[in-house]
Parts: sequence; structure tokens; C-alpha cells
Amino acid sequence: MKGQVIQVNDIWNDDKQDELKQFILLHSEKQSKERKLTNQLLSIQYKIEDYIRNDNENEEILKVLDFVKMYLKTLDITQKKLADLFEMKDSNLHKYLVGERKLNPKLVLKLSHFSHTKPEYWIGIQVKNELIELKKENKNTGYYEKYDYRNLISV
Repeated sequence: MKGQVIQVNDIWNDDKQDELKQFILLHSEKQSKERKLTNQLLSIQYKIEDYIRNDNENEEILKVLDFVKMYLKTLDITQKKLADLFEMKDSNLHKYLVGERKLNPKLVLKLSHFSHTKPEYWIGIQVKNELIELKKENKNTGYYEKYDYRNLISV
């Protein structure tokens, strides 16, 4: 054993992955419904955080609606029911969620309280998507290069 290098496969292989999966499944089955729900909601929150932080320009654009649908599915409620809770028409809410209208502070706070997340997350999704669209429109044109501070100073 002396001088022998431990390989990744010695530690992490298909058998170990299967054992870990079984352990996780067994552990999750013992959790209460409330705990499972909390975990699912946290999972959505982490997906939002991940989406906002990820700078991969080739990734799929996710709308606010995509994340709201995750909450609705997890909580087993409809978008209509959510619109009623938010005291607005379903069609009006839908326009905000798909990006036809910009989120306003009131709706952001409603989404935030509904999902128990920071309001900045919802604004972050919207802003990220707007920036992705702008970058696509101006890709390879160098349009924004003229705004570089180095154009104002001598180096």
C-alpha cells in the first residue's frame, strides 16, 4: 500500500453513488411532510440564486414564471389562485411573470412574501434576463466599448 496513489474511483464509484442515493432516500422518507415541503421550497430558492449568479451566456433563459411555476407545483396551487391571493387578474399577473411587463415593487414584495425569499431575487431574475437580451442584440457590434473609462483618460 506504501507509495500507492488513491484514485478517485477508489473513493467515488457507481457503488458508492448508489449507496449514497439509498441513504438519502431512506433519510428523506423519515422526514415529516412539513420538512419535505421546506426542503422543496429551499431547493427552488437555491435554483433562483444559482440562476442569478451564473454568468453562462449559453444557458437557457428562465423567466420569473418558470420559478413561480416551481412554487405553484410544489404547493399544489394554480396561477389563478395566486392571482386571487395577489388581488389581481390572472391575465395581468401572467404578463408580469412572462416578462411582457416589468415587475413593479408591489408585485416583487408580494412574490417575496409568498415564496419567503428576498425581493432582490425577483428583481435579479428580471435584470439578468434584460441584460442577456441586450448582450444578444449588441453581440459583436462593440457598441458598449465606447463607454469604457479608458476612452476618457490617457494611459
